[in-house]
Amino acid sequence: MRLLSSATGVELTADRLFEHRVRRLVGTSAVALGVIWGLAFAADAPAWVLVLLAIGWVSMPTVLASSLRRPLVRYALVVPATAVSVGLIGMTVAAPGSTAFGWFVLTFGILFGGSLGAWLWFRWLPVPRLFDDPFAAPRMTLIAVHIGLVLVGVSAVAAGL
Repeated sequence: MRLLSSATGVELTADRLFEHRVRRLVGTSAVALGVIWGLAFAADAPAWVLVLLAIGWVSMPTVLASSLRRPLVRYALVVPATAVSVGLIGMTVAAPGSTAFGWFVLTFGILFGGSLGAWLWFRWLPVPRLFDDPFAAPRMTLIAVHIGLVLVGVSAVAAGL
C-alpha cells in the first residue's frame, strides 16, 4: 500500500473539475486581497507595505486567470504570494496595538494557505495519499482552517480600527 501520492497532481493540469476551483480563486483572491489592502490603508500602513499588498492584489488573480489556459503558469503564483506575505509580515510588525492580534492571525492564515499551495499544488514536499484528492474532506479541512484564520484575522483588524 502506497502512503504517498504521485509526484504530480491535478493542480498543475487542465483538469475540468480543478479549473472550477481556479476560477473561484480568481474572484476570491481579488476580493480578499482588496479587503486586506483596504484594511492596511485604513490602518495607515507604511507605503512599502501598501505597494507589496497592491502587487499581490493585482497579480494573484491575474496569474490565476492566465493559468486557466496554461496551467504551468501557476508556478508564477510564487511572486504574488511572496509580495503579500512580506507585506503582511511588515504590517504585523508595524500594526498599532488595537489591531496587532488581528494582523498576526491574518498573516498566519495567509502563510498557512501559501504553505498549503506550495505543498499540495507544487508538490515541493511529498503529499500523503490522504491529501492527494483536492476535493476530499481531509484537504478541504486544511483549506477551511486557512479560510477561518483569514476571516478571524480580518474581523479582528476591522474591529480594532
